[in-house]
Amino acid sequence: MAADKLKRAAEVGNLEAVVGFVEECAERCAIDARKKFGLLVAVEEAFVNVCHYAYPGSAGDVELACSCGGDAFVVEITDRGIPFDILTLPEPDTTADITEREVGGLGVHFIRSLTDEVSYRREEDRNILRVVLRRGRDGGP
Repeated sequence: MAADKLKRAAEVGNLEAVVGFVEECAERCAIDARKKFGLLVAVEEAFVNVCHYAYPGSAGDVELACSCGGDAFVVEITDRGIPFDILTLPEPDTTADITEREVGGLGVHFIRSLTDEVSYRREEDRNILRVVLRRGRDGGP
């Protein structure tokens, strides 16, 4: 399962290129349009979080790797920023009135809920967020 890779500066101005790259990879892997949309929202949220928080006061890069094999399409988002596992953040209270909700947290909620599997690891001074879409019975090819 060879991966397609992209490296860009962690700047919000690169969001379109990052999302376009993942979208092209997902299309080559024949990911269902509904699942692809959710994946792109999750990737956008993860990339923007890296842009805003990974490199406080300095510049840095983000690397993306997409691979397709078996029943899975995998995207790994890697940065060399400060260690931070977004999966440790609590789920937001989505039942509260919108005017009473805490600000933030929905991005991580989207990452968790719009993908089939998400994991984080810290490896060789790198944050690696891995998101997986499963193909099969739930509407995907």
